[in-house]
Amino acid sequence: MAYAPFNLSGKVALVTGGNRGIGLGMAKAMAQAGADIVIWGSNPERNLAAEQTLTTLGVRVKAQTVDVSDEAQVREGMEEAVAAMGRVDSVFANAGIGYGSPSFVDMSTEVYRKVLAVNLDGVFFTLREACRHMVERAKAGDPGGSLVGVASLAAIEGAARNEAYAATKGAVISMIKSVAVEHARYGVRANAILPGWIATDMTAGAQANSAFAEKVIPRVPARRWGEPEDFGGMAVYLASDASSYQSGTTLVIDGGYSIF
Repeated sequence: MAYAPFNLSGKVALVTGGNRGIGLGMAKAMAQAGADIVIWGSNPERNLAAEQTLTTLGVRVKAQTVDVSDEAQVREGMEEAVAAMGRVDSVFANAGIGYGSPSFVDMSTEVYRKVLAVNLDGVFFTLREACRHMVERAKAGDPGGSLVGVASLAAIEGAARNEAYAATKGAVISMIKSVAVEHARYGVRANAILPGWIATDMTAGAQANSAFAEKVIPRVPARRWGEPEDFGGMAVYLASDASSYQSGTTLVIDGGYSIF
């Protein structure tokens, strides 16, 4: 048999925030590698469009309207995904929001709580339900699984006027490390992806600000904005058997920004 470590045939990957941006970029790549895909998103119209796109790649696709900040919706969503697909092998906790504030001192408690609810509670709820499924499967004699949390450069570089966002992304990295240590006994691995400056809807304002772009992009050795497709290869790797010994790490995808 030919060596095919990145073949995802027979595996099921779930991506939160999978209807656009980095999430959809990862979902497309995993589908092209043969994985069946579940995407969660809070916008039904975007979910449908993403589902139609992914279906053309010849795999099973299920789109679910799930607000990851809602514990009950996440629990029900995971149960529904497992029932429909038979199993979930990898989960990418990617859904997130960013609220820029005029300044830290003017940031409202309401905004702070909203960002934490989606970016931190949402990751916790998602990974916890995924772990419950994977641990149950392992106890039945079928160990293994891959958990991925999408963090941000803001976790290590800071983000002026976006302190709540930066705090949640730092917490995601810490949560992933702890999950990795605790669940290795079940064959479950956990890693974080740390994106740099990526051309998505979330960074549309920064992309449109020529003065900002003229300062930032020259600091990126790759000399360009990252694209959602740049995360496809990493997603396939983390969902595949090739990453069976990769756990507890933070994988930076930033075109070299953080070292330049």
